[in-house]
Amino acid sequence: MIDPAGVASPLLPSLLDAGGIATEYHGRTSVRHFGDPSAEYRAATESTAVFDRSHRARLVVSGRSPGQMLNGVLTGRMPEVPSGAGEVVSGVGTYHAVLTPKGKMISDLWAYRLGDSETESYLLDVPVAGLAGLLEHFGRFLPPRFAAANDVSACTASISVVGPEAVAAVTRLALGLRVEPTALETTQEGAWVATGTPSAEDGASLAGLLVTRTEEVWPDAWTVFGPVSGVRALWAALVADGATPAGLGVWATLRVEAGRPVFGTDMDEATLPPEAGIVERAIDQTKGCYTGQEVIVRIRDRGHVNRQLCVLELGDVPAPAKGAELLATDGSGKVVGRLTSVVQSPKVEGVLAMGYVRRGVSEVLLGDRTVRVPS
Repeated sequence: MIDPAGVASPLLPSLLDAGGIATEYHGRTSVRHFGDPSAEYRAATESTAVFDRSHRARLVVSGRSPGQMLNGVLTGRMPEVPSGAGEVVSGVGTYHAVLTPKGKMISDLWAYRLGDSETESYLLDVPVAGLAGLLEHFGRFLPPRFAAANDVSACTASISVVGPEAVAAVTRLALGLRVEPTALETTQEGAWVATGTPSAEDGASLAGLLVTRTEEVWPDAWTVFGPVSGVRALWAALVADGATPAGLGVWATLRVEAGRPVFGTDMDEATLPPEAGIVERAIDQTKGCYTGQEVIVRIRDRGHVNRQLCVLELGDVPAPAKGAELLATDGSGKVVGRLTSVVQSPKVEGVLAMGYVRRGVSEVLLGDRTVRVPS
């Protein structure tokens, strides 16, 4: 049953009926796995797996001038007006950080412009760990006369379809063969397509299915956003078509293998974007003022950060706990880093981790094992 406080994935009943094992993720109830994580991993890397992503939050920002107001808050390039009309509409979403005046992260997010040249609203795909801080920030910096953020997480959902056969399934079942698979395969991350014009009427919800390319994991992957009923029906159709339901555990493995940090695990309110290695993706160096810009420009032009997020191959060892300390190799016992994500990786046949390491350090000690730090 969906939690009455609204902190469960809206697809949870369907996931549990399919054998899902529930877990808590930053206060949201979702599914850890469906009984056989190895089979889920094989499906995601060899055929097709479908992941519920509804535990993330979805906001719609609308009003008289939502884009202008968001432009002063988001760090990246604002998405442009979608192109096309009628049966097929397409656009490109953009990735952003949201910062304090001191350049520390409040959250990251993806922004998708909805509507056409006459209407303007934005769908924001937000990590649940950043939701509270983001809403508080919007409450301070988005003038309600011009832009308002509405949390539509309870009435919308999202799933990701992953694997070498995923594009065919998405093209057929989500887009009704109105788009060629090759058109989806050649798109950049954030590029999206929808049948009809996706809209958010009065900022209340999201109408229609929107399919976007994601590189959060390393196999080919597409995320679909839409109303709960539409996404639930698509999830069922994909499973009936042979896609394997998969959970957060395998998603985390694929994400770490792709080297992608996630807010709430590898990034938090103490993180500067350059430390997490997201500047190239999240920061538009040519745009006008946004909150925290002065710090980012100062680091770019005159300084550096003292630590960096790295992907570390730990080898065939028992998986250490998240937060495990990384020590200097000179015998001083000095802590020079800390792990943030740890997974058993079939891709490297050992333990793979993400963690912060002090700048300039090329090797660290984890227990009695020396671990190389990639340059």
